[in-house]
Amino acid sequence: MQFFQIKITLKNIKPPIWRRILVAPEIKLDRLHDVLQIVMGWTNSHLHQFETSLGYIADPEFELEEAESSKKATLQSVLHGPKSHIRYEYDFGDGWDHQVLLEKLVELDEPVLARCLEGARACPPEDCGGFWGYDNMLAILKDPKHPEYKSMNEWLGSRFDPEAFDVEAINKLLARLAPRPRKASAKKAAGRSVRTGRLPGV
Repeated sequence: MQFFQIKITLKNIKPPIWRRILVAPEIKLDRLHDVLQIVMGWTNSHLHQFETSLGYIADPEFELEEAESSKKATLQSVLHGPKSHIRYEYDFGDGWDHQVLLEKLVELDEPVLARCLEGARACPPEDCGGFWGYDNMLAILKDPKHPEYKSMNEWLGSRFDPEAFDVEAINKLLARLAPRPRKASAKKAAGRSVRTGRLPGV
């Protein structure tokens, strides 16, 4: 089975926050959104959209002007070969921009919809104010004497480790998504046609 090897990079963050995944080329963009939320670590709490060569694509329930439906568009319809890329924007307030880059095509004989291969650094907390707010948050957390240190930790609710990344935990969540259907090989299809007395595909 053929997969796209994709690299997702959260823009405007240094050192970069990124993920490398395998994903089915025929996946609809609404399902790709689910995958991106899992691998990055977001909580699906805000609107999102894709910016592609076909224009803007989003969930039709958002009623975004001039946006095509993400329930119809597939990943392979907007990524046409290695080095092609699209933009995924999540949370229009904080403005988290992700580059979704097709690196190469990979063969893998597993009926998974997506798999995370590797990555680096934790996803920023939701509603932290975009990349500027995230940088400010990290500066406060590094300085216990900062006047906002206590309130920032209370807002986070638990210790935040910006370097944390757990590929196994991500893949356990991805495994909960509906599996990718296996396509019958031509040999198996021919065998069925002999048993049923029908031509393949009829």
